[in-house]
Formats: sequence, structure tokens, C-alpha cells
Amino acid sequence: MASRSGKVKDQENEPEISDSNTNEKIVLLFETTGKEKIYRHPDSILVTLPEGRRTLTTSWLNGGYREGIRTIFNYHVPKNKHAAKDLDGGSIPAYLEIIAKRLGADPKASTGLLTAANMDNVSIVTKSFRGVEVTAIMTAGIEVNGGRVGDPASYYQENGSHQFIQGTINLILIIGANLPQYTMTRTVITATEAKTAALQQLMAPSRYSTGIATGSGTDMVAVVADGTSPLLLTDAGQHSKLGELIGKTVLECTHKALEFQSDLTVLSQRDMLVRLERFGIDEKDYWKEASHMAGDNRKAAFFKVLRELSKNPALVGATASVLHMVDEISWGLIPEIAGRKVALSVMKGLPEMLGMEAFIPFEELTDEKDSIIENWVRVTAWMAKNCNLEGICNS
Repeated sequence: MASRSGKVKDQENEPEISDSNTNEKIVLLFETTGKEKIYRHPDSILVTLPEGRRTLTTSWLNGGYREGIRTIFNYHVPKNKHAAKDLDGGSIPAYLEIIAKRLGADPKASTGLLTAANMDNVSIVTKSFRGVEVTAIMTAGIEVNGGRVGDPASYYQENGSHQFIQGTINLILIIGANLPQYTMTRTVITATEAKTAALQQLMAPSRYSTGIATGSGTDMVAVVADGTSPLLLTDAGQHSKLGELIGKTVLECTHKALEFQSDLTVLSQRDMLVRLERFGIDEKDYWKEASHMAGDNRKAAFFKVLRELSKNPALVGATASVLHMVDEISWGLIPEIAGRKVALSVMKGLPEMLGMEAFIPFEELTDEKDSIIENWVRVTAWMAKNCNLEGICNS
């Protein structure tokens, strides 16, 4: 299986043209073997399609299944636009038509996605197998808008009203094969599962609950298939090779796009405080507990120690174990009383786990009646405040 990926930067050998409306540089970022071309404009990613392409998109402009689309764009919406009435044209479809014209495309043969992400942070990943090429083009922002399916809604849509919320994962997926309409629909399912799997691998937090994000509330997708290809593929599910290609391509592309836009990586998640963030716990909560404990109340010094301790790999592992217990209780997989007892046993095993010689007064710090999170914060706050004791901070 061949693969190409990465954050696309301007290269000396890349063709450059100027936007006739803005005089700003347009860069050809990538060209597929099927001759789909991917350009970066100052405020958008634009994909030009050869004749015979079929598209399936979630766009307000020529969305759904279409034949005859020649341009797909992913447009950066300015931050001061909060509702449809704020947009040029007064509605989202009208706005997208205006954007298409600005990009030099025919609105009747165009479809477009909207996002707040920076176009410099686009990720492009291509994988191929026996002549089948799958290319994913993605911008991804989730730090504001990440959510878990089923979270409380942000608004109720009525009479065509729509509210913009910052943060979106937009995916353009180009399949170098001929796919029937039903297979293109299955492609959306496989790609969405891959995106969600990437978010779960990163333990990306929902901003609307204590859950792990499954996407953002404004994600959009566009699928392109080559209706002229002699290769007809009818299965895009997980058991098919096409499904595998889609899954691996979108998974990698999501990881890279989130790294470029949000600095969300496997390394950034190796931090106890970062893991606790989705439960509403931050440094202030730690200081609130620590300030009532014996010892010097030096806030700045405490925060410095806490941040260092928070990155201890063994402590991050213990944190992940305890928080997963909280998740499983919330999902009904483990009874709460049993889960609390197991979590307390993990806390009491911290000295051995971290190679600590100091005694931790668990009887004073923990209470089975309190939540797992409350007990965890007290125990680890005590550790940070008593970092001068043997074996805590130098473990």
C-alpha cells in the first residue's frame, strides 16, 4: 500500500498564480493521478475536478448527490460572522454562491464547505492499492466546538435559522474509482468512523459534556468519485480494501489536521491536567484543595511543581485508568460503588507505581462517599504540595 501525506508548504517548484480579485498568491498544493488539482487561496482550499466526476456533499450549495460539479472549495469564514444575516447575500446558499464567484468558479457547477480553520493548516494524505487511489483533504478545529453525539444542543433551528459555532472538521475525499450512489453514501459512513476513531485515539474532549468528542457540531464532508473510471467498486465498508484505504487515509489525515490547527497530538495528551480538562478540572481547582493543606502556600511555586508532575508518564497512565473508570460508570458498564473502590485502590498504589518513598495520608485525603475525581484531585494536589518529600517529584 503506497502512501503520501503531510502538511503542505509552498515549494519553489509549485506553480503560482494570482487571484484576479485580490492579487494574492494561489498555490497548487497537490494533483491526484486522476488530475484533480488542489489549490490554496489565501482564505480557501479549492479543488478542481475533471469532467465525469460525481459528488456527494453536505453543502448548502449543490449539496447531496450531483453530477457535473467541477469545483469544490473549503472556505474560511471570518470570525466576525456569527449568523446567516451577517453574511454577504444574507443566507448561507447565497453566500456560497458569492464565494464561488470570488474564486473564479461557476456557482452552478460548484459546491462549498465552511470553516473557521486556517487554510495554511490543511492536511492532505493519499494512499493507493493496485491502481485505486484515495486522497483526503482536511482542515480541522475542535478546541472550541468538539462534541460527543447526543450532547446537549446549542440551538433549535426553526424557519431556516442557523447559528455559526467556531470549530469544524471539513473533509474532501477523492476516490479514484467509479462508485455507485449507494457506495458513495457508504463512503461517508466509513470516513466518519475513521474521523471519530482518530478523536478517540487522541482522547479529544467534548466541550458540551464530560464525554470524548466524536466530531464537531458543524463537520462537513464532500466525496468525489470518478464516473469515467473502468474500475467499478461497490463496497466501501470496513471489510473491503476500499474501506481500509478510506479508513487509514482519513485516520492519518485527521491526526495531522488536528496537530496543525489545534496542536492536538498524542504528545500533547500525555499530561494529567490535559486529561482532566474535560471534567472541568484545572490548576485553580488544584490550588483550591492544596491551599488548605499543610505546607507553604506559595501559589506560583505550586503551579510550577504541578505542571511538572502532571507530565510524569506513570502518573498520566494512572490518570487514564481512573478516568476510564469514570467513563465506564457513566456508560453503565461498571456499578458506581465498585468503580469507586477500584479507583481508590489505584490511588493507593501510586507510591509503588511512581517509585515514591514518601507516605501519602490516604485516610485523610480520600473518602468513598466523594466522587472519583474529587479524591483524585486531593491526592495528586497533596503530592504536588509535598514535592519536597523524598521520591515524589524526582520519580
